[in-house]
Amino acid sequence: MELITKNIHMNKLKCRSTLQLTLDDDFNVPDIKPDIDRIITQQGEIVIHEIKSMNGKLMIKGELSFNVLYFSEEDARQIHNISGEIPFDEVINMELTCADDDPIVRWEMEDLSTGLINSRKLSVKSIVSLYVAVEELYDEETGIAVEGPEDIQYIHKKIEITDICVDKKDTFRIKDEILLPTNKGNVMSILFDAIRLNGMEVRLLEDKFTIKGNLPIFILYSSESEENPIEYYETEIPFGGTVDCNGCNEDMVEDITFRILNKNIEIKPDTDGEARIIDLEVILEMIIKVYDIQEPEILMDVYSPCKEITPVIRNATYENLVIKNNSKYRIADRIRVPDNQPGILQICHSDGVIRIDDIVPNGTELHVEGIIDISILYISEDDLRPISSLKGAIPFIQVIEVKGMNADSSYEVRPSIDQLSVMMLDSDEIEVKAVMNLNTIVFEKIIEPIITDLEVADLDLDKLQSMPGIIGYVVKKDDSLWNIAKKYYTTVDTIMDINDMEDDRIKEGDKLIIMKRVETVNS
Repeated sequence: MELITKNIHMNKLKCRSTLQLTLDDDFNVPDIKPDIDRIITQQGEIVIHEIKSMNGKLMIKGELSFNVLYFSEEDARQIHNISGEIPFDEVINMELTCADDDPIVRWEMEDLSTGLINSRKLSVKSIVSLYVAVEELYDEETGIAVEGPEDIQYIHKKIEITDICVDKKDTFRIKDEILLPTNKGNVMSILFDAIRLNGMEVRLLEDKFTIKGNLPIFILYSSESEENPIEYYETEIPFGGTVDCNGCNEDMVEDITFRILNKNIEIKPDTDGEARIIDLEVILEMIIKVYDIQEPEILMDVYSPCKEITPVIRNATYENLVIKNNSKYRIADRIRVPDNQPGILQICHSDGVIRIDDIVPNGTELHVEGIIDISILYISEDDLRPISSLKGAIPFIQVIEVKGMNADSSYEVRPSIDQLSVMMLDSDEIEVKAVMNLNTIVFEKIIEPIITDLEVADLDLDKLQSMPGIIGYVVKKDDSLWNIAKKYYTTVDTIMDINDMEDDRIKEGDKLIIMKRVETVNS
């Protein structure tokens, strides 16, 4: 007899690690820049250049790229900026079993602060968290059928498997040109810019998927206009496209995350030779995972009335997708201007970052706690401090319903801001309204016994001869026709025929006549 096997594609989280590092450095003001009298605000982003696995360690090279906006009294154009980088080269210890695997690395800048050492020197400090995860993709070879003599009996069971059909990284390039409105002055230099992703939508198709979204864009620039030496412009660019993705179709489940990998903003002359065109190029990094939910039938048990068959059973461990959803929550709060800052005349730009402090599983719920860090750039009422910034934190507690989650489930919650609006109530207070997305994916840990081989031996004739050829049997609790037939070396069909049964359903107390078939087979 021959065991027919099939490879079933499975995946599970193999290991994960986290590292928090502090980046700290001092920077001198370039000679071509005027002295710093007051820092207005700062912005920064993490850029990863290289990720390399070696001998159970993960080496990550990158840099913190920052831009500081400041006020100077010694120049006619009072607003200036300083940009720079703080490089880092870190080693994360990994489990030896994950040493040669391809890791997924995420990073988050938890804090960025700048301080004035003197008018020609400033300090930059940031706390950065690096998150590393390694998933294992493997094939389990399991029995699905048996070929051989007709009296081999086997029974199937149906299991649910989350097959990861696509697991890769890709990039998507966005290029566009923006012509400044006629009421805006020509650009001398960009002092401050902000670009973020908004309203991302994905749709799976056959061997491809479509994406669409928006890029809210803000620039603060020094203008050629003497009347308005500092100007700003804010707009939103819609984008979309199709990405090749062999192996996916519209019936599968996508888990695709997007991040701005690189951005470049340049000012170009228009047809009149004036610096009025904003040339924009943004590269999105896509981490693409596509899952297929399958229900294959595998062998549950095997026996024969004429041979002693012992299935070789091994536990297979894998993860199944429980749920993937995107919960939206509306949040509103108010932020006041501190007493030591000038009042608001006009809001230029607002931005927000969600920071999750804790995720607590509670039965079939995830309790998510965190804050939305709000940063606002505004034109002030004080002519001596024409531009100022305001920061605030809006706390939140949200509950995500996750049906099917248990204590062994693994989960990931990816937050993003879908909509953010900031409105002046008066010169000292603003109202913030936000729509927050909590993109949640949950997997359950499955341990499934599978048959990998069969051990076949001759029957014990002495044992068989001691058994009666025909017996009356009273069904006990938890009995099944399969187990009874296996115990008495007969078949389910034989029992059903002798007892005139229409199906194999039995209940406690039923009376059956059982004849063992093995005597005729071995005569």
